[in-house]
Amino acid sequence: MRVVFVHGACVEDGAWWWHRMVEPLKARGLRSVAVELTSAGRGPVAELGDLDDDIRAVREVLVGDDEPAIVVAHSYGGMVATGAAAGVPAVRHLVYVTSVLPEPGETLGSLAGAGPGPWMAVSPDGTLTVRPEQAAEIFLHDCEDPEVVAGAVARLVPQSLRVLGQSPARAAWRDCPSTYAVCAEDRGTPPQWQRERAARADRVVELPTGHHPFLSHPGLLADLLAETAG
Repeated sequence: MRVVFVHGACVEDGAWWWHRMVEPLKARGLRSVAVELTSAGRGPVAELGDLDDDIRAVREVLVGDDEPAIVVAHSYGGMVATGAAAGVPAVRHLVYVTSVLPEPGETLGSLAGAGPGPWMAVSPDGTLTVRPEQAAEIFLHDCEDPEVVAGAVARLVPQSLRVLGQSPARAAWRDCPSTYAVCAEDRGTPPQWQRERAARADRVVELPTGHHPFLSHPGLLADLLAETAG
C-alpha cells in the first residue's frame, strides 16, 4: 500500500515536508509519494494555480497507479484531497491532519470563519503568506531539530487567495473511510476548531503535537498510518 501526501497552504517543495516520514513508513511496509501543489509559489501571481489545479495534480497521481492508497491531507490539503480522491477506486482511506472535510459548495474561507491569524499577511497582489518570524513559534514549536525548523521557514511561499473562495465538486469522505487526526497542541489551528471539523470523519484520534506532526513527531503519525493500512 502507498501513502499519498497532500501538503498545506503557503509552502513549496511538497516532498521535503514529507521527508521525515519516508523511512518510518518504509519500516512499516508502506511506500509514500508527495504531490506538489501549484496554488503557492514564488512566481508571478497570475501563474499560480487554484484549487481546481491542485485537485487535478493530486488526482493524476491517484489514478496513475492502481496500488491501494491512503491519502493524507494536511491543513488546506483537506480541500484538495476531498475533491481529488472522489470516485478513485484505489483510495482506501482518507486521513485528515488538522484539516477540513468540506461538502461541495463549502469554501475554506467559509469554514475558517474568523479569517487569517496575526501570523499571516495578506498582500494586495492577491496572495497570503506566513510571517516567517512567527512561523516557528506558531507552527513548529514542538520540533526539536533546528535544521528542520530552518528548512520549513525557508520553504514558506505566497499562496493564491483564490483557493479561499473555491470548493471541491465532490466529497470523497462521503464514500471512503476517513480518519481525522486532531493535533492537540496546534497553535495555528485551534484544537477545538479541529474537533468540530472532525465530526464528519468516521474516526477521530488525537496526537499530542503541533501543526506539523510529520516534521516534529514522524513516528507517531507513521504508527497511525500503519494502523490504518492494516
